[in-house]
Amino acid sequence: MKLTIIGCSGSFPGPDSPASCYVVEAEGFRMLLDFGNGSLGTLQRHIGLYDVDAICLSHLHGDHCLDLCAYHVVRTYSPQGPFPRVPVYAPADAPGRLAAAYGMPDEPGLETAFNFIALSPGTVDIGPFEVTSALMNHPVEAYGFRVAHGGRSMTYSGDTGETPELIRLAKDTDLFLCEASFQDQPNLPPDIHLSGRQAAEAAVRAGAGSLVLTHLVPWFDSSRIYEDAIRVGFDGPVTLARTGAAYDLGAAPA
Repeated sequence: MKLTIIGCSGSFPGPDSPASCYVVEAEGFRMLLDFGNGSLGTLQRHIGLYDVDAICLSHLHGDHCLDLCAYHVVRTYSPQGPFPRVPVYAPADAPGRLAAAYGMPDEPGLETAFNFIALSPGTVDIGPFEVTSALMNHPVEAYGFRVAHGGRSMTYSGDTGETPELIRLAKDTDLFLCEASFQDQPNLPPDIHLSGRQAAEAAVRAGAGSLVLTHLVPWFDSSRIYEDAIRVGFDGPVTLARTGAAYDLGAAPA
């Protein structure tokens, strides 16, 4: 199983990265976790334009989903298209919300390019992956994802404030891709995002193998967020997400 970071900028694209988008691949199957604004362009540096096999949208804020509208154009109007529909696992109101964002009527909306499947907490098989979804602590319906394959797992927080559900989802995960939107300071806004310190504390409590800090908001100094995280004393490697970084999780020993 391989994870490639396409976009890791929080809230809006930054000068060095588009907004949230990640590719998880195994056995020739490629699944996107989120499809934030600006990510479709960068995605083409890493996989073919038509090589997306499934998409999971953690929630419907624009920095996590808006390039699905552009991808509808790709799959519908390409000279080689139209292409088969791609399954999109997303909050239940995704079809209507994204059709409105694109300027389409509700019918047919984006359903010509995508087969929308409403998310709920639980585990489903998507291609070769076992994907577990859990509700996170965010102002809108939002999910984190745990993706398992070959005895390995990676967990993606999506957007969240502190919540026991994140710890349960990331329990003993090999790679914890966790949002760290805030620099640590007194009186952080509750129930919306994490600081680097809070992300590292979650990694400690979950017993994660490694921590990758993502959703890095351009107006904050990401080196400060990294320093806040490493002061916690998490035992595993801690890195800042960057576009183009890839992590090969391999397979667990027999």
